[in-house]
This record gives sequence, structure tokens and C-alpha cells, in this order.
Amino acid sequence: MSVASVAPSSRALARRMTLPIPATGDPVVLELGPGTGAFTRTIQGLLDGRGRYVAIDVNERFTGLLTRRFPGVEAVTADARDLAEVRARRGIGRADVIVSGLPWAAFGPDLQRRLLDEVAGALAPGGAFTTFAYVHARWSGPAVRFRRALRERFEEVVPGRTVWANLPPALVYHCRRPVPA
Repeated sequence: MSVASVAPSSRALARRMTLPIPATGDPVVLELGPGTGAFTRTIQGLLDGRGRYVAIDVNERFTGLLTRRFPGVEAVTADARDLAEVRARRGIGRADVIVSGLPWAAFGPDLQRRLLDEVAGALAPGGAFTTFAYVHARWSGPAVRFRRALRERFEEVVPGRTVWANLPPALVYHCRRPVPA
């Protein structure tokens, strides 16, 4: 298994990441890079059987683990670059919320752009995208490039307050209104 963090994300970070999930209705929620499920329990609890929840990870061992730990979650082994194909195969239209645990700062500029294009193309016009970054790396070149890419793909990008109760401390980016590619 491969992971991009030193420790699983905290419940405090999970609560911040899942703020856009509506309390009513039947939302479609996609999770990219769920890993071992740090946000999965929170998402599943917020949905409480409503809507549709699909967790997509490139690692088959992680999706197997999610299937065993979280009955009812549609865990799919696929690359986030193939999000449009995954949605088509599963009959998923646009998502209301996309939650991402992907290690964006570890990706090169082309991959960042391609993944953000997939995310923006998968979101409903009023949908929300959340992802996080570690505070200590916020000013690194890849992180700065990622923030710039977010602002190119979304009309609204709001960085949240630092989640100190996470190892390492992190902040969440709340993004809305995808800009057409």
C-alpha cells in the first residue's frame, strides 16, 4: 500500500472536509483517494443512507479494506484521471460534492491540471469540491502552483482555518462554481 501522509487524517479534519455535504436530499458524493477511510466514516454518517457515495482509489487493497470496513460504500479501484469513465460506467451524472484526499503537492503541473479538469467536469454547477494541504508545505512551489490551478478552475476558492488537531496541521480548500475548461 502507498500513502502520502505520516498519519491518518484526524476527525477534526474530516469534519472540515465534509462541511459541504447537505443535511437533506439525496446528494451524489464522490471521494477521491480515500485511502484507509479517514473521511469515509464521517461522509457515511452525514449521508445516513441518503444519496449515493462512491469512493475511488487507485489502490485495490484500500478499496477492499473500505468495502469490508464500510458496508454500503461503493468502493471503486480506479485512477482519478479516469473519473469521467468511472462515472459513465456506474451511471453517475454530476456530483454534488467531491472530497479529495489526493496528495496534490506531490503531483507535477500536468497531472494537477488533468485531475482538476476531471473534478470540475464531474461537479454539478452548484457543486462543491474540498481538498486539503499541510500547513508546513503551504508555500512550497508545488503547493503554490496548486492554489493557482484551483483559482483557474473554480470561481470561488476559500482556504479554511488551520486544523491544528491533525498531524501534521492542515487547512481545507473549499471550492465552488467550476469554470468550464
